[in-house]
Amino acid sequence: MQSKIWSFVASSVKNHCVSGRLTGSSVVFNNVQQKRSYSDAQDADIVVIGSGPGGYVAAIKAAQLGMKTVCIEKNDTLGGTCLNVGCIPSKSLLNNSHYYHMAHSDDFKNRGILVDNVRVDLEKLMGAKSGAVKALTGGIAMLFNKNKIKLIKGHGKITGANQVTALKSDGSSEVVNTKNILIATGSEVTPFAGLEVDEEQVVSSTGALSLKQIPNKMVVIGAGVIGLELGSVWSRLGAEVTAIEFMTSIGGVGIDGEVSKTFQKILGKQGLQFKMGTKVTGATKSGGVIKVSVEDVKNPDKKEELECDVLLVCVGRRPYTENLGLEEMGIERDQRGRIPVNSVFQTVIPNIFAIGDCIHGPMLAHKAEDEGIICVEGINGGPVHIDYNCIPSVIYTHPEVAWVGRSEEDLKSEGVEYKIGKFPFLANSRAKTNNDTDGFVKVLSDKSTDRILGTHIIGPSAGELINEAVLAQEYGASAEDVARACHAHPTCAEALREANLAAYCGKPINF
Repeated sequence: MQSKIWSFVASSVKNHCVSGRLTGSSVVFNNVQQKRSYSDAQDADIVVIGSGPGGYVAAIKAAQLGMKTVCIEKNDTLGGTCLNVGCIPSKSLLNNSHYYHMAHSDDFKNRGILVDNVRVDLEKLMGAKSGAVKALTGGIAMLFNKNKIKLIKGHGKITGANQVTALKSDGSSEVVNTKNILIATGSEVTPFAGLEVDEEQVVSSTGALSLKQIPNKMVVIGAGVIGLELGSVWSRLGAEVTAIEFMTSIGGVGIDGEVSKTFQKILGKQGLQFKMGTKVTGATKSGGVIKVSVEDVKNPDKKEELECDVLLVCVGRRPYTENLGLEEMGIERDQRGRIPVNSVFQTVIPNIFAIGDCIHGPMLAHKAEDEGIICVEGINGGPVHIDYNCIPSVIYTHPEVAWVGRSEEDLKSEGVEYKIGKFPFLANSRAKTNNDTDGFVKVLSDKSTDRILGTHIIGPSAGELINEAVLAQEYGASAEDVARACHAHPTCAEALREANLAAYCGKPINF
């Protein structure tokens, strides 16, 4: 069975596009046509299990394409982790805590804005976060109604090749017969062995978004994207934050080494403390105080004990693929709990598909959204294409960090000859007038063809600027192409143009 499964797995999502096509009720893949077997009576053309970014977008696209669509969601509200306890609430807290930090620190004073007695109303801060979440999750419900998508509340379990059963909280169930099934169940917080998360003192990212008071001291296990974002929030609000990271660099997988080093220095100046190359061996609670035991990765004899009020566990996420009926259907998961799929997102059962965090690839909301759209388009006979090398990553701290494509470390390991173009925000007129000059833009292009291979930004609005780089890379642009495109002045985007100019001809204009 294992060999059967892996024959359907796309060979790699790191360096290659995936493509395929569907024709009528047949699947064309690797020149093999596989017939689907449908029952005569169907309640739906497609059942989507999960209403996160991948699932709800896929459901809407399916309905727009004329498919009779059902979405099964186990939670009370739509939107999955991202909208409820992930991307959206964290960005609200990041944005508003940054305003407080500017007013509370010397930032406003240095701009000539004098403010006295600046305080935090944590209840209102959390209220603003909850308001944004409520509006957006409610917006999805409206879109479902608009597109005539049937929503069933319950845990979706596959009970046949053309059947999904919604297990409801009251003990009842509802069976839906369908032509196609799309698994979009997302991911969940990875637990830390030996630590029991109570979401009050020992918290996951979920609990860290709803603390009832600002801790005096917070220890964060993990200096990846989530740990740095939430650590930044509570540091800005007044907590003394220490991040413990097993690796020797911050920012997680894919971040460019030079960017990571600069990032750590900037966050250090903001007050975040780091213990790199350090392993957490345990934690105990006593009298409201948590004692965290750590040791040096290279020298286990070097031990230390840290005290904190709140311990935030951010060691990653894992696919949510339990109790979906996969094993009963002969769909085996890989060693990480992911569902193997081929290049058109089919499992070993041709009419059962999977997308998003529960399959291979980066666990990003926008990756899941793209997969949901093209998967459904493929089911309807359209082309299936996604270039995973053109999916951006963003860390929404201040400054923001964003990248797309290959890092220097990637290119060196692959033996690719490349050019580097860099431009500091210190030399950018808009960043200078905004007094927001930390960071730089770094462009990597092919030494012989000048084709852009990767773009890395640390600085103001990096999450917005990276989208121009994504578009350029998606269309195979060269550094010269971007360098010769007129950019509005004064804008931070000019730094991206200058970095491409440096990669193209070796010299930017303004530095």
